[in-house]
Amino acid sequence: MSTDAPSDGLRRITVSMPEQTFQAFERLVAERGFDSRSQAVAEMIHQHAAEHLGKIGKEVMAATLSLVYDESKSALLRDLSRIFREHIAEVISSQHVLLEDDHVLEVILMQGPAKTLREIANKLVTCKGVKTAHLTLTPHLIPPLHAKANATRA
Repeated sequence: MSTDAPSDGLRRITVSMPEQTFQAFERLVAERGFDSRSQAVAEMIHQHAAEHLGKIGKEVMAATLSLVYDESKSALLRDLSRIFREHIAEVISSQHVLLEDDHVLEVILMQGPAKTLREIANKLVTCKGVKTAHLTLTPHLIPPLHAKANATRA
């Protein structure tokens, strides 16, 4: 077996599965609109690998953290800002959308070691007034924001 990657950068595998699993997979491919089974399998493996790397905690990853919170809680905005400032190296940006009944949906873009990103999420979700939090990790990284600017100054 050759270990050289094909010139198209793709590796091929054969997967066998029970008929019931195959039928469920076919429905998933159709319902999610994948172009092919290969695309679906690659995406699933990619997501599973990202979750695994995120659990290990040492890998630098990009992440989004979606929060829903009640902004009428008097100290909440101050607490959220304090946590963001404590982790200014990891918190890249955030966007918030006003929802009904004093609720806010805030999406925070972060990058750093997975363990640190999970710690930030845990700190934020425990703030009084935060209703839900969902962290999504990916091994794809945000390019250095100032790499070209710093290189041209040198």
